[in-house]
Amino acid sequence: MTGIIDETTTHSMANTAETMRDVMLEFGRTEDITKPEDFDFNQSHLVATPSHRTIQDLTEQQRKAAEYLKPARRKGIARLDDLLSIIAWAKRFKGETSVLFAKPDMTAPSLTCIADYHAEGPVDHASATGDSTARHCHHRAIYNFPLSEEWMAWMAVSCGKDGKPLLLEKDDLGEFIEAQAKDIMDPTPAVLAGKEDEKNHKWENRLILTAQKIEGRYGQLTQLLAMSKQFQVFETSDLKVNTNRDTGESEIQFLNEHKGVDGKPLNIPNLIIIAIPVFMGGAPYRMPVRFRYRKMGGSVRFIMSIYNPEKAFEAAFKEAVVQATEATELPTFMGAPEA
Repeated sequence: MTGIIDETTTHSMANTAETMRDVMLEFGRTEDITKPEDFDFNQSHLVATPSHRTIQDLTEQQRKAAEYLKPARRKGIARLDDLLSIIAWAKRFKGETSVLFAKPDMTAPSLTCIADYHAEGPVDHASATGDSTARHCHHRAIYNFPLSEEWMAWMAVSCGKDGKPLLLEKDDLGEFIEAQAKDIMDPTPAVLAGKEDEKNHKWENRLILTAQKIEGRYGQLTQLLAMSKQFQVFETSDLKVNTNRDTGESEIQFLNEHKGVDGKPLNIPNLIIIAIPVFMGGAPYRMPVRFRYRKMGGSVRFIMSIYNPEKAFEAAFKEAVVQATEATELPTFMGAPEA
């Protein structure tokens, strides 16, 4: 009897222990609610945990694990130093939705390539899975065109910080001319003649036409250097009275005339020619620079301003953008992309 009772008791205790073990395992185990297959990034991974059966979202942990060896998508901004590099970058990563954005800002021109830009077509608001044409636009390359030192030097004198030309004293003019002498070219005989001709180069006729428009006369580097060293202005005033015979009304004018040291009226060139690149390493562009002076009390101030610099900038920028567009075979938009 004793053996039978002991066996029964042992058997009963064993069943109870196993039952409690199974119950605790049931309460303590985790349970998958949703479990994506093959690291599907479009699905969430939810599990129920034993602490009061709360639900934990393991989606982020799963995505981090999936991206341990390689990222799920490309992102980042490459900042390139020359035009050929951004062309090579675009050709390496371009897809069906890739585009170029060209920003023609004279102070900070740039070219941007977005490899994963939005696909063409209208926005799809009805799709439950989201707009099929939408992209993150996170994979980009930017090329900031480096303005040449020559361009920045002449534009600083032409526009200053407030958009107005600088008023240079005689010594300042001399220092600037000597520093930028390499940029100044003497006018050719055709330009000095001042007549358009089919035998002339196109740039010569363009400079001649500019001089005709603003009644200008081109000067040489030696003339500028001489004026910066020994230039004096003497001002004389004459009184002029005009009388209308019919009405008897009179008009009084004071006529000021600037003369040189020898007493003769000043006859100085008011245009010079410079040949400078817009961008570093770019081709030089020939541009006329207006040269003027202003009498201010007992001193003289000189003014130099590039005539219509926008034309040269537009030509240089357009040449670079066309090169990039043709080489990459990508659509190009003028302006800046969405932030």
